[in-house]
Amino acid sequence: MKAIVTGTSRGLGAAIATTLLERGIPVLGLARQPNPTLTRFGVDCTQSALDLSDLAALTHWLSRDEMARFLADDDAVLLINNAGTVAPVGPLGMQGSAAVAQAVSLNVAAPLMLADTLVTASPAATDRRILHVSSGAARNAYAGWNVYCATKAALDHHARAVVEDGVPGLRICSLAPGVIDTDMQVQVRSSDETRFPARERFEALKRDGALVPPAVCAERLVGYLLSADFGRAPVGDLRELSAR
Repeated sequence: MKAIVTGTSRGLGAAIATTLLERGIPVLGLARQPNPTLTRFGVDCTQSALDLSDLAALTHWLSRDEMARFLADDDAVLLINNAGTVAPVGPLGMQGSAAVAQAVSLNVAAPLMLADTLVTASPAATDRRILHVSSGAARNAYAGWNVYCATKAALDHHARAVVEDGVPGLRICSLAPGVIDTDMQVQVRSSDETRFPARERFEALKRDGALVPPAVCAERLVGYLLSADFGRAPVGDLRELSAR
């Protein structure tokens, strides 16, 4: 088994990569910068510096067949689409077209491109699993987060439609992980309240100790990804799964 994880430079992506590597699963990490903390795993961890919001750069990387070389005829492969951005924050007219395009590229286009390539790059695999890291914002609208909500909802519906395709040996789930104590939460709490009226709610989560450490979330997420239950539902919430 081998895994491809995006956004491994920090936060949840780094924790997911670490959890997989500690279980003996080789990882290909894709992020804008390599994560020096992952080098302790030696040859089991391959890192490619890649800005996933730059679709020209991603297209070029995919054309070099690096994914196929990494997977190397393995019969079980994983793709965890974790990289994402909450920006731009604010209502229409306060976002900027460049920021919208960058968010859609990173949050939607890149995961869909990687998912498609995973299938073509792993012809020998009989067990393919794709996990989109979604959000509660995909299912609940927030003022100031219309781009973030829309892009995460796109991942949910992509997973539903992929299930309808019935690709042999493929399981997929768009999974909301809960509220994680990452740099994204720092960014949310520093948002201008006029752009994001719900800021106080997220400040309270931090004050009340309700944010889940990335390592804890990663253990639960990877446990579900590797379980027999993965993919039975195309959309899920890790908090509900963990409560069972």
